[in-house]
Amino acid sequence: MTNPRFNYFGVFCGSAIGKNEKYRIAAVELAEKMVKRGIGLVFGGADIGLMKVMSDVIIGANGHTIGVIPEIIVDKGLSHVGVSELITCRTMSERKQKMFDLSDAFIALPGGYGTLDEFFEIIVMYQLNIYKKPIAILNVNGYYDNLLKHLDVCVAEGFLRMEHRQNIIIADNVDELFDLLYNFVPVVVDHKWVDMLKKESGHKID
Repeated sequence: MTNPRFNYFGVFCGSAIGKNEKYRIAAVELAEKMVKRGIGLVFGGADIGLMKVMSDVIIGANGHTIGVIPEIIVDKGLSHVGVSELITCRTMSERKQKMFDLSDAFIALPGGYGTLDEFFEIIVMYQLNIYKKPIAILNVNGYYDNLLKHLDVCVAEGFLRMEHRQNIIIADNVDELFDLLYNFVPVVVDHKWVDMLKKESGHKID
């Protein structure tokens, strides 16, 4: 996939800003670069944390922002009223599905349970060939180092194929992130990998 056209990035990021100023700075840099390239933001729709940091920058530059937020979070008074479009949904699952449908690529910034949930669901969809959109981690300040090491353990222990691990884009800074996204060529996965799992589990393969 060389020089694709990205209209919207789906960004998964924290409802907190984090203890290190580097996280906020990276969110601002990413938002500014998205604006320069005319890329809109699809995010969780909340007016807190790194979500607010990114959306405020893009809104301030007259960029397009789509917030997708469950009713339970709206009821807590946390929805961002300044976004270009606010989509309210009933459940967290509906939120993720809508974000996935609207986005051309996905980026995980530092975050907690929600960010990890969104990231892993989309990477599983990629693995199962439901989506074929680039998926990236912006590994600010080495935030995801331990997670990435664990994925390497999953590969080493036979629970994750190397090709699936390699199809996650990893970048330490915003410039590198954009370069990798725009020049991403997926690692081809052997289409027989499911048959291999069946054979491993004792199934007869025709």
